[in-house]
Amino acid sequence: MKKQRSNLLKKVTAVLAAALMMVTGCVTALAAESTEVTVTIVGENGEIVMAAETISVTDADEDGALTINDALYLAHEAAYPGGAAAGFSSAMTEYGISLNLLWGIDNGGSYGYILNDAGALSLSDPIADGDYICAYAYTDLTTWSDVYSYFDVKNVTAKAGDELTLTLRYAGYDENWNPIVVDVAGAVITVDGEETDVVTDENGVAVIKVEKGEHVISAKSDSLTLVSPVCVATAEASGLSAVWYVVIAAAVVIIAAAAVVLGKKRKK
Repeated sequence: MKKQRSNLLKKVTAVLAAALMMVTGCVTALAAESTEVTVTIVGENGEIVMAAETISVTDADEDGALTINDALYLAHEAAYPGGAAAGFSSAMTEYGISLNLLWGIDNGGSYGYILNDAGALSLSDPIADGDYICAYAYTDLTTWSDVYSYFDVKNVTAKAGDELTLTLRYAGYDENWNPIVVDVAGAVITVDGEETDVVTDENGVAVIKVEKGEHVISAKSDSLTLVSPVCVATAEASGLSAVWYVVIAAAVVIIAAAAVVLGKKRKK
């Protein structure tokens, strides 16, 4: 009898484990088929209106390709009040698709957009799964001094109280107009829009302690007109991670199911 129960328990456990693997596999396969990018949008006065959010991209403009234009259109559809029709506009020009309206801001075409922390030729530039896109409205409409700045990390998960090390850089040009990357020294780190006492060193490095919850880390500079950089930090409470809670819950379900089956077997 004990041997029969042991064999039955093994069979039930194997079946439930296989079912769990099948469900996980289906979810993974569906995720792999979608094209997801991370989008940041910086609006008027350097306000971060979308901070490194994941956007599932389809061919919204039906031009047969997945482009920056599609990603920004769908980002507005997802988060701007009234959708893309109210806050986003682009049009085809002789140089490709150009941006005419960003997050409801109409400033005569003074916008920038970046693909994977490098310059893009037009909104028609192709994108791929895992790409990072940042679009912004210029704040200096006189001398156009805005420079795109970024952290080396866009999203990070840590334990509450952990210290994060971030490096801040900006994209610029040398005397021959060749693209270069420059460390940003002396920038003040902000968390959720509030200045901290943390300042980047001569190599652009800053170390900041994160509190529990989700926070948007950025930076300000007195010497540069920075396009607000973004790092979204999610700090979890100390203890077991969410993955372990899922594993434990699955184990409890398997044990409970096995107990029910054994109980029915005994009644028979």
